[in-house]
Amino acid sequence: MPDATLLAQMLGLLLVIGAFAGVIAGLLGVGGGIVLVPAFFYAFTALGYAGPQLMQICLATSLATIIVTSIRSVRAHHARGAVDWEILRGWAPGIALGAVLGMLMAAGLRSVVLQAIFGILGIAVGLYLAFGRPHWRLGEAMPKGIRRAVTGPVLGFLSVLMGIGGGSFGVPLMSLYGVAIHRAVATASGFGLVIALPSVAGFLLLSTVDAPPWTVGAVNLPAFAVIVATTFVTTPWGVRLAHAMDPKPLKRVFAVFIMLMAANMLRKALGF
Repeated sequence: MPDATLLAQMLGLLLVIGAFAGVIAGLLGVGGGIVLVPAFFYAFTALGYAGPQLMQICLATSLATIIVTSIRSVRAHHARGAVDWEILRGWAPGIALGAVLGMLMAAGLRSVVLQAIFGILGIAVGLYLAFGRPHWRLGEAMPKGIRRAVTGPVLGFLSVLMGIGGGSFGVPLMSLYGVAIHRAVATASGFGLVIALPSVAGFLLLSTVDAPPWTVGAVNLPAFAVIVATTFVTTPWGVRLAHAMDPKPLKRVFAVFIMLMAANMLRKALGF
């Protein structure tokens, strides 16, 4: 049985992480995964669980929380008629395939390699949040045929390697092809479910060593439970803040915060 003091410290850290991720998700409309993965990594490292598969545990646990949050989000958006089911049905098979491939790739990589991947992709996401413009376009309709067959799996693959849902890549993609932002956000919540379900199923079968207490496969159950419960409470707080203030300056600040976290993880991966 793990030490009670250690468990109390772990619980306290997870509560803080969940509260922050929930507020950010509600305030800025970005998925909590991009916050959860580095937060899990630093929290578990501080508690002495810096094992060779720590990044796999962080990715898998983040994706497990996305299953619950995506279901809630899709239902809420569907009730408002905002989900574009044609896009979701057309893109789901390719995204799911990419998610499975991403899980298989992540399972075989060293934690330090996954840190570097997260760092590079996190900086890219932060740059888009900071400098992306609503009027940017790659086309007037979502790709089909061979372009969709390539883009969908890539979206799922990269999302799993970062432990995130469909928002960070899906919303920019749909916006660049002329999908209205509220519709893109709603549909991307469905992407998150398609990404998380098959990848978490695979991660649950992964054998891990030196894992934090009560980890099944690569999913840490206390972290999963605390984050889901906490974000359920704090996400509406972020939504209320978004309606009470201009979120654009905060979005730029958050973009810098994401880039700093990603750059720090990349620095650690490179041994500096």
